Amino acid sequence: MTVKKFPIHHLDQLSLLGHNDANLRQIEREIPVRITVRDGTLTVAGEADDVKPASAALNELVQLAERGKPIEEADVATALGQVRRNGDSDDHRGNGQGRARLVEAYDGAPGYSFDRKSVRARTPTQAVYLKALEQHDVVFGIGPAGTGKTYLAVAAAVAALRSKKVDRIILVRPAVEAGENLGFLPGDMQEKVDPYLRPMYDALADLMSYDKMRRFLEMGVIEIAPLAFMRGRTLHNAFIILDEAQNTTVRQMKMFLTRMGTDSRAVITGDLTQIDLKSADQSGLVRIQSILGHVPGIEFVYFHPEDVVRHRLVREIIHAFDLYHAKSEGKAEDGVGESLDPLAQTPAATAEAVAGEGDAPAAEDAPASPGDATGPVA
Repeated sequence: MTVKKFPIHHLDQLSLLGHNDANLRQIEREIPVRITVRDGTLTVAGEADDVKPASAALNELVQLAERGKPIEEADVATALGQVRRNGDSDDHRGNGQGRARLVEAYDGAPGYSFDRKSVRARTPTQAVYLKALEQHDVVFGIGPAGTGKTYLAVAAAVAALRSKKVDRIILVRPAVEAGENLGFLPGDMQEKVDPYLRPMYDALADLMSYDKMRRFLEMGVIEIAPLAFMRGRTLHNAFIILDEAQNTTVRQMKMFLTRMGTDSRAVITGDLTQIDLKSADQSGLVRIQSILGHVPGIEFVYFHPEDVVRHRLVREIIHAFDLYHAKSEGKAEDGVGESLDPLAQTPAATAEAVAGEGDAPAAEDAPASPGDATGPVA
């Protein structure tokens, strides 16, 4: 039996531990240890090989709480994911080169206040993403659903428009059916493509009043359009977002990226496990990583299942599908897929992990933690 202790008398225990010690119970569900709190001290007890990763995750959370940040479920999941991926607690590298320490990732991350709500990073990868959106003219956000890729990009675009860094926002999506054949749609061209663009409207409506959004749309300050309408245009002083980029071809991706004019910036988001093209190998988002991965000024940010900020079960669902694909195809499909991200699992590593894990246990039913009114709800 190994015991590790952490003094936490100087911290707000509710912020660190969560309601009813939910954050500790989350760690115990992932790692077979016993965590108790008494007289301002956290005690972790169990086998040495289990206490080490649990203590490493707790150490990250304690450091984060010392900076005054309330610890959320996503923070705990990220700390645990960091321990799993790094193998030890001494890897200090950043996103794209390994997983950064939580406290370092949050340092310097911007936050935004809008008419309807405030937006801030809820996971370290979101913090890295927000910093990339501020510092780079072209940013790729790649990863599974529910990680805030599109929502945070829209928030950064609205903030840039408000501060007059850009004159307009262009929101773009490929009009590709998600596995269904919808057939003929009634109405004019705008009415036909609106169903494909609805998520963009939803993100905008969450950040500004309906009257302001409608006025900006009528004035052309905000434009929402299918990707096919971009050909031949040059977009100056614009913040351009391409969503669902996994459903573009290489030619379409090149066409989109070459629309950028002076003082413009572009954000491309996508999930490589949700490609709706006839052949996944045609996806421009898959191939663009090797084409542009070496180009200075272009930043790739990779999200992983522990970055999910939707319902807790979304993370469990992604993990279950990841195990399913690993068993049937010998490779992980965690939203990152085959990429330049060193954190993406190799087929061999995935097969070995699945063989050791066996059948994934069913997710424990538990009520979802209350949503954060100040964070993204992507």
